[in-house]
Amino acid sequence: MFPSIQTVHLKRFYTKRRSKREKETIKALDEVSLEIQPGELFGLLGPNGAGKTTLIKILTTLLLPSEGQAFVDGLDVVKQAALIRHRINMVSGGEHAGYGILTVRETLWMFSQFYGISYAVAKKRIDELLALVELKEEEKTRVNRLSTGMRQKLNFARGFINDPKIVFLDEPTLGLDVTSAMACRKFIKRWIAEHPEKTVLFTTHYMAEADELCDRIAIISHGKILSCDTPANLKRGVQKEALFEIEAFTPDSLMEQLSEIQGVLRVSSHRQPHSSDTLLRLSLQEDAVIARVLERITAMGGQIRLLRKTEPTLEDVFVSIVGRTFEEDESVRES
Repeated sequence: MFPSIQTVHLKRFYTKRRSKREKETIKALDEVSLEIQPGELFGLLGPNGAGKTTLIKILTTLLLPSEGQAFVDGLDVVKQAALIRHRINMVSGGEHAGYGILTVRETLWMFSQFYGISYAVAKKRIDELLALVELKEEEKTRVNRLSTGMRQKLNFARGFINDPKIVFLDEPTLGLDVTSAMACRKFIKRWIAEHPEKTVLFTTHYMAEADELCDRIAIISHGKILSCDTPANLKRGVQKEALFEIEAFTPDSLMEQLSEIQGVLRVSSHRQPHSSDTLLRLSLQEDAVIARVLERITAMGGQIRLLRKTEPTLEDVFVSIVGRTFEEDESVRES
């Protein structure tokens, strides 16, 4: 079985004119090689300008590569673009689906006809999608009267109207409220669970969202794939220390005592609101050191309420690999 998506040494250059006589070549993609298998929900993370959208445009046949090759469902994006377009669909955050004067059902019907879907199949699929995205009660409402969240739910339904084999979701929850974003994530997980032979390529700026949804994640920056693995392995790869949190009633002199324990690298404390307990955060050389910490706390008269081991977040992974947070990247872009 061939990969759902495959890129081989993919490159994309842009030429930017700096003056009448001087041009600058910008590498949007630089030797990108990826394989995404059927059934995967694959995440693509990167700062603004990293090459995510350029890659998706090439894979969806909207942009030609400068060098290298790209295949979608085993088909060449350059030579077999027309065949690919019937097998894919795309949903982007913040886009407007259709025309405001059309109702929700009319909009989905219009897109079904773009794909040449028969009346019976289109009607059945529209009914199913309206139920899945919880828009059945709004089916006769004009699109221009929908809330932002409802419009994005409609975008989701539109993106699946042709029963695609491969779906590209480019920041699909951008700007949505918490409830609408949760509904979209629920829809994505349900769709991939019910169609294990199909594939989703997903981009987002929300680390928790990527961690929740994605089977594997590639981190891209300056057009290069810097790392690609499961979320768990990515987090494990940047963890150099054992991290623990302890909620306890502690005497004032405990902090100094804990800092003196061999193997304790760092320790910080935060008084819990409306409580006499303290939250201790410890960085240890190895897991075994926690036993000495607990012994010292109890010997000093402390009372332990809760102990948990923590792990790096995807945000920590991103900063470790790329060198800055999404928030910092956004501030740079806006300046």
